[in-house]
Amino acid sequence: MSLEYASRGLVGMLTPQANTTVEPEFNLLWPPRVAMINARLISDKPTMDARLVDYFANYGTALRQFANAPLKSAAAACTGASYLAGREREASLVAELSARHGYAFITAALAVVDALTVLKVSRIGLVSPYPAALDQASVAYWRSHGFDPVEIANVFNTESAFHPIYSLEGSAATQALCSLERKSLDAIVMLGTGMPTLAPIAETIGWSGAPVMSCNLCLAWRVVEALDDQPPRATTLEPWLRGEGWVDRLKAQQQS
Repeated sequence: MSLEYASRGLVGMLTPQANTTVEPEFNLLWPPRVAMINARLISDKPTMDARLVDYFANYGTALRQFANAPLKSAAAACTGASYLAGREREASLVAELSARHGYAFITAALAVVDALTVLKVSRIGLVSPYPAALDQASVAYWRSHGFDPVEIANVFNTESAFHPIYSLEGSAATQALCSLERKSLDAIVMLGTGMPTLAPIAETIGWSGAPVMSCNLCLAWRVVEALDDQPPRATTLEPWLRGEGWVDRLKAQQQS
């Protein structure tokens, strides 16, 4: 069936409960004729790590919020849950949920893996909004997929009364990103779906440093590939990295 605002495909997005970045960034990233509906991942666990574990365990339950909406793909916009689950458990759950629902289920972390894989990179730099323990889990996750995180620029916000990641400003992320410009890297990944990343990426397009991507950008690209029934390809990723389409939408929003 064709939907008025999603003739190319409707996406079901799972978003951590207090995340304030996913919907605004994806609404800028989606190309024409793609739309999403959102469901919140809920947990009453007292610590960040415990909530991330809870989110991962309940991806299947959270997908029920979409009922019989005609989704063509679904995604989990939560990278930290993948780090703590690990490569094998994540792959197993993704395969199970995709088979159960009959559409591709994609995690943000695996979307980044696909992006790095099609670009054939090895040495990566990370711009991280995480505390030290989650940074360690992140590094282990990327290494398990064959990548070598050789530089980490951390912007964890210890002063926030709201949330140490979601309260970050793009300017802080930009400063951390720029510290990696002259490093010997094949690619730079801005981690976390809650850290604002689009303005920092836009500012570095065409710079002298390595190509820059974020979890949200990679997830948007990977979902669109799935909507088009295509495997991940470098030829389709590269326009996203150059900002084709979404940078103009970002500038129009900034000017409004």
